[in-house]
Amino acid sequence: MKKLAAIFCIIFWAGLLAGISFLEAPLKFQAPGITVSLGLGIGQLVFQALNKVEIVLLIIILACSLPAPLNNIRSILLFALTILLMAETFWLLPLLDERAKLVLAGNAPIKSYHHILYIIIDAIKLLFLITLGFSNLKSLRYEN
Repeated sequence: MKKLAAIFCIIFWAGLLAGISFLEAPLKFQAPGITVSLGLGIGQLVFQALNKVEIVLLIIILACSLPAPLNNIRSILLFALTILLMAETFWLLPLLDERAKLVLAGNAPIKSYHHILYIIIDAIKLLFLITLGFSNLKSLRYEN
């Protein structure tokens, strides 16, 4: 039962990440009447909420998966997802939030690579989640 809960959370997380990071985020700026300030404000709310949900899902997945030695692909992917999410949570999101606040206050922040890095990390997380989900589904088949 714990394995099924972990698989559900993995697939749910992958769907949230794909839908928000790779569909909603770029499309919101194409909506009629959306200004950069409005889009940034919406983005801040959405990505802060997504981050909180990701943390909860990771905790559930870890609780359902541990203890697991770091000697198989599933454990390594889960460890990598944990590191990536913590880097986003405690380093990258606060930097991006400060940049958004500058823009919302009417200031032009200096150029940075942080937004591109966020997209790259989200793409890697999505790839890892899909791989982890399929790997867990495959292992279910062999257990029964």
